Amino acid sequence: MRRHRLVLGLLLVGLVAWGCAGTSGSMSMTPKPAGVVKPPTITAFFAADKGTYRDPIKVYLAAEQKDGAMQMIAVQVSQLGYGDYPSNRTYLKEDNRERFVGYLQWNAPGGGSLPEGTRISIDISVSDRWGNQSNSIVLPYEFTSGGSSPSVLPAPFDQAAVPRLGYISIVLRNPFKVQRSGK
Repeated sequence: MRRHRLVLGLLLVGLVAWGCAGTSGSMSMTPKPAGVVKPPTITAFFAADKGTYRDPIKVYLAAEQKDGAMQMIAVQVSQLGYGDYPSNRTYLKEDNRERFVGYLQWNAPGGGSLPEGTRISIDISVSDRWGNQSNSIVLPYEFTSGGSSPSVLPAPFDQAAVPRLGYISIVLRNPFKVQRSGK
């Protein structure tokens, strides 16, 4: 019996020590550099302000951080008459951590049909590996039956090969339709 208590005690001490070692306050294995780290900055952005619920939406972004520590793009969507949706996160590739110009693509954001005139706001920010957050941009968007896509993009997005940074995977709900459960 005494041997079991000793083994359990050692196991408990090991778990506590292991748990304390993993709570350094940072989710990154890279130590934060000394001094002030400036947060990322969104330097340019563009998106159409209306379109149909079937058409993909492209949100163009340019951002930079001199420390090369940008980690992800966070997208929060709020729908008039429905509310906020859970955030969507796009993690940046290693070569996009200091500076990037690209777009996020949102395919069929309305899932099914949305009523004419449904309005949303798209709130976007960029954060680094230490939790510093960039300036936030808010883009309005309205779903219409006619839709419109710009034929000419503004600089710096008017280059031939602007890369896709990732996808937005939020599915909007029609607040006037009863949502059926799978039961």
